[in-house]
Amino acid sequence: MIEYIAILIPFAGIGVGVFAIWTSHQQKILKMQSKISAEKAAQYAVSNNQLEQRVRVLERIVTDKGFDVAGQIESLRDEPEVKELN
Repeated sequence: MIEYIAILIPFAGIGVGVFAIWTSHQQKILKMQSKISAEKAAQYAVSNNQLEQRVRVLERIVTDKGFDVAGQIESLRDEPEVKELN
């Protein structure tokens, strides 16, 4: 019985070392995934902001009945994009 315990002790030490390496690796993977998620969220926020600006322009065009809609759309295509600073 003691011989078996003496044999299992080195394996237990190796197992603990492997587990420590594995958990460290998993933590690094989670950090990288969270960084990628944050970058994607920032990209979506920029895209969302641009879409909101376009919807505001369309709302203005639709609600303002004193102007020619087709002419305004054409003039908006020629205007440079307005970039907001965040």
